[in-house]
Amino acid sequence: MSRPSLIARLAQATHERAQAGLQRRLRTVDHADGPWLDRGGQRLLSFAGNDYLGLAQHPLVIAAFKRTADDEGVGSTAAHLICGHRAEHAALEEALAEWTGRERALLFSTGYMANLGAMQALLRPGDVCVQDKLNHACLLDGAALAGAELKRYPHGDVDGAARQLASRTEAGALLATDGVFSMDGDLAPLRELAKLCDREDATLMVDDAHGLGVLGEDGAGSLSALDLGQREVPVLMATLGKALGCQGAFVAGPASLIEGLVQSARTYVYTTAMPPAVAAAALAAVRVARTESWRRQKLFALIRRFRDGAAELGLPLMPSDTAIQPLLLGDAALAMAAAGALEEQGFLVGAIRPPTVPVGKARLRITLSAAHEEAHVDRLLDALAGLAPGGAGDRAV
Repeated sequence: MSRPSLIARLAQATHERAQAGLQRRLRTVDHADGPWLDRGGQRLLSFAGNDYLGLAQHPLVIAAFKRTADDEGVGSTAAHLICGHRAEHAALEEALAEWTGRERALLFSTGYMANLGAMQALLRPGDVCVQDKLNHACLLDGAALAGAELKRYPHGDVDGAARQLASRTEAGALLATDGVFSMDGDLAPLRELAKLCDREDATLMVDDAHGLGVLGEDGAGSLSALDLGQREVPVLMATLGKALGCQGAFVAGPASLIEGLVQSARTYVYTTAMPPAVAAAALAAVRVARTESWRRQKLFALIRRFRDGAAELGLPLMPSDTAIQPLLLGDAALAMAAAGALEEQGFLVGAIRPPTVPVGKARLRITLSAAHEEAHVDRLLDALAGLAPGGAGDRAV
């Protein structure tokens, strides 16, 4: 009896995905200019990225990157614990810890690696990891990597989380949740979850990738907006590649947590440190995000304008007050048709389908940025109106 061919098996799974209309496509962007993207000879107004504050092309961020690259070169050449940890990394970690109100912060090359590393270091076989059903994939993968028992609760259901914790009272317990959910745009019930963890002696971990820079008085994120400190939420992860417009991620918390991660987080120990120029750019972005509060004010004004306009059109927007505005269509083919129709009119909007979202919950994931203008939002609303029932494109929405 011969073994199955792994590549042939993968090819068959890919074929089946294509037959179901769920195949992903890689398409190259030729040039970016703020919210405008040039792709395949077409200029598109993008409502698909995560550059919520419009910092990816901010002059101060670009200047910091160039200056450091000129001085230090491009690559860090080694892992942090060898000789890759530069002054730029240290300065950024200090700034992130101070901004988020934590004792220390530790940089990782990506958000995925940050969550995998933190959970692998914290959890052991026999522990339990309780998670929201709509958590990002890297949180789910982190629990699996650690060998902990993964228990999931219905989205935003604090009572459900309590039942899962109560089922394993003898085990070490980590409750992990997104702060802002990446596909729905809503916020986790963080205050209630913090109280639950305190009552049940569980450790609370929050992935604030889509909250940092956007929420809170100076943009320090979901926890800052709710006045939840290090005691209530000992493990905070956030990324540098969304509202800060750069790349990478960090975990922040007590000094004992960070020192433990330095010793035990495999995705930190065994990978090359991010380029020092990226760290310098991210530090510049932190400073801009904190001081230029008008960016958050403009973003939320655009969010209100979009939601008000969508309500007037009767569009099926999901409840979200953040920069992530999902337009629920249900059917995957319908979402693809709507995205295609918008692209024909010069807009780039992501069509999100299973398995990223549950079956029957396909949607357009519309994201807003301080780089957008009111006229951009109005143009998108006009295009969506043409796709609404009774409009020129009622085949789509």
